[in-house]
Amino acid sequence: MTISLLAVDDHEVVLVGLKSIFNGTDINLSATAKSAAEALEQLKRQRPDVVLMDIRMEGGDGLTALGRIKLDTPDLPVVMYSAYDNPTYIARAVALGASGYVLKHEPIDKLFDTLRKVAGGESAWTREELRRVTGALAAPRMGSEIEVPLTQRESEVLRQMANGLTNKEIAKMLGISYETVKEHVQHILRKVGVTDRTQAAVWAVRKNLV
Repeated sequence: MTISLLAVDDHEVVLVGLKSIFNGTDINLSATAKSAAEALEQLKRQRPDVVLMDIRMEGGDGLTALGRIKLDTPDLPVVMYSAYDNPTYIARAVALGASGYVLKHEPIDKLFDTLRKVAGGESAWTREELRRVTGALAAPRMGSEIEVPLTQRESEVLRQMANGLTNKEIAKMLGISYETVKEHVQHILRKVGVTDRTQAAVWAVRKNLV
């Protein structure tokens, strides 16, 4: 069985590399997109067997696109393909319904095995990946329906935390000091009732804040 694949990445060299890797195999790179918006437009016209989605991209991040895809086509398998071994990204990917998560530096066999597995209707999450984010996925759910009085700035900081940014990156993006960001993060964790930023990110996803 040939597996049709839509690959989404804003780096041309990655897309060219994937085309070369899949050439002559049972995986057919039938379409590519360089942004999340372009991928969503393509999915209105055609339905691949699997979507391979980068996370950090110009013009919209892949995790937000994942959430949109799963709303429109919940049965379409989406595998996140990232250079970042970031627990916040992994937790959000699980919470949003991704079928797997492959790091770009991992062996090619891992990518092939994952794509074939999800095309066959299986989940490709490993026990280790799920173990890493179990606490994040469990703790925020208890308070997911409770209204939390976040300030506008705290909401902005939380959205960037959920996007996987560090405190330093958040400070630069919002034009505030690193110490101010740290203070906002502590207030957010206390108000939401969680112990780390990954749990806060999953809570934000479940509250549709990102």
